[in-house]
Amino acid sequence: VQLVESGGGLIQSGGSLTLSCATSGFRFSLYAMSWYRQSPGRERELVAGINSAGGITNYADSVKARFTISRNNAEEMVYLQMNGLEVEDTAVYYCSVRVFGQTFWGQGTQVTVSS
Repeated sequence: VQLVESGGGLIQSGGSLTLSCATSGFRFSLYAMSWYRQSPGRERELVAGINSAGGITNYADSVKARFTISRNNAEEMVYLQMNGLEVEDTAVYYCSVRVFGQTFWGQGTQVTVSS
């Protein structure tokens, strides 16, 4: 299983970014996918999740109405559209999947929001 995130960067408060996660090594269309984030001194937290077909999503309260998770099963990609970014959204963002009882993570992509 390989997960490779991209799309992070430095952005001003109120701006938008779209993160991408390229996947391989498993039957992507069969598995739910998630985005997590971790900022210094804090535990890794779930940001958003999406079911295998893409019809069901869930979000952390802190990002609802601002972030949108989506997936393309044909291209085996998962995305996180982030709008209205806030300084508190600064973190390393990770793509994640649980396959056969094991959780896999990408290397993460840094998102830094400046005021």
